[in-house]
Amino acid sequence: MANTHFGFETVDENDKAKRVAGVFTSVASKYDIMNDLMSVGLHRIWKRFAVGLANVHQGQRVLDIAGGSGDLSRLFLDKVGSAGQVVLTDINNAMLRVGRDRLLDEGMPTPATQCDAEKLPFPDNYFDVVSIAFGLRNVTHKDIALREMHRVLKPGGRLIVLEFSKVAKPLEKVYDLYSFKLLPKMGQLIANDSDSYRYLAESIRMHPGQEELKQMMIDAGLERVEYFNMTGGVVAVHRGYKL
Repeated sequence: MANTHFGFETVDENDKAKRVAGVFTSVASKYDIMNDLMSVGLHRIWKRFAVGLANVHQGQRVLDIAGGSGDLSRLFLDKVGSAGQVVLTDINNAMLRVGRDRLLDEGMPTPATQCDAEKLPFPDNYFDVVSIAFGLRNVTHKDIALREMHRVLKPGGRLIVLEFSKVAKPLEKVYDLYSFKLLPKMGQLIANDSDSYRYLAESIRMHPGQEELKQMMIDAGLERVEYFNMTGGVVAVHRGYKL
C-alpha cells in the first residue's frame, strides 16, 4: 500500500483522507474565527484578489472546490449574478454544512455538493472557472485532482488555486516561530484543538512551492500558468487556462 504525508508524519494513503476529515470536522464551527485570528483578517484580502484574477462574468458557471464556509462562493455569486451558477463543494460534510447554511441565511442559496476533488461528479467542459482555496494541500493525489479540475473546465476556462506557499527567506524564522509555537496555542485556546493547527503548520511545509505547483498545473494540461505571491509568499495564487 502506498504512503503519503499527513503533516510531517508518513501514513498510509487510505488513512490520510480519514485524518484530514477528522481535522476539519473538529474545527468547522470555529474555522472562520480562527482564519481571522491566524491571518489578522488578511485571508479576506487574499480571497478577493483570487476571485478578481478569475475574471468571472455575469451568467458564467463557477465550481468552488473545498469551499468550506463559503467565502469564495459568496464573492463569486456577486460576480455571476442571477443568470450564473456557483456550485459549492467540499469533501467534509461538517464544513460543507457551515458554508451552505451561511449562504442560505444570507439569502444566497446555491447548489452544495459533498465530493472528492479527485473524483469530481461533473461533466467535461462545464465550468468557466474552477477554484480551490486552502484545500489543495490536503488532497492525497494532487496531480489527479488537478487533472479533474482541467477536465471539467470549458475551453477558455480558468483554474484558480489559492494556497499557502513558500515564504521569502527573510521571513522564515519568524514564520516558523509563529507556525509551530503560537498557532497551536491559538488553536487550543479558541477551538480546543491544538493538534489540528499543528497539522495545518506541517501541511503547509509539505505543500509544493510556487514553481513546483506551477509545473504540476502544466503537467495537468493547463496553459499560460502564472502565480502571484502575497504577503511575502505566505500565500500564492496560481492561475492557469484550459485552451
